[in-house]
Amino acid sequence: MSRRTSPSGRRRGSAPAPTASCPCGLGEPYDACCGRFLGGEAAAPTAEALMRSRYTAFVRVDGPYLLRTWHPRTRPATLDLDPGMRWTGLEILATTDGSAFHGTGTVTFRASFRGGSLHERSRFERVDGAWVYVDGEFLD
Repeated sequence: MSRRTSPSGRRRGSAPAPTASCPCGLGEPYDACCGRFLGGEAAAPTAEALMRSRYTAFVRVDGPYLLRTWHPRTRPATLDLDPGMRWTGLEILATTDGSAFHGTGTVTFRASFRGGSLHERSRFERVDGAWVYVDGEFLD
């Protein structure tokens, strides 16, 4: 997600229950899904997995994870996250490349929030073997 968005959700540090469904929309328990990426136990294996984990980080207002998974060339110095905004769902519309066999990839998605949605095509690259968010183009 771009730095022009104002993410929302629980305050940082309020971890969901291990069996609670992950906010990314896959229907898996948080710990088995994006929780392992946000917690640093694993790295996202694909650009789509990183996109889903970054959405989850916006929901949880986890600025350190967002900055850690942002390309050094485009990463802002700080993020001003809005803990009052409520994200309500993520829909992945398309992916191009971004697998374990690629160095770049794109993910087109719609992230809904109370009162609207954000439609973006995000670009991802590998840096030192790990997927990172580069930038995004707003659509619609």
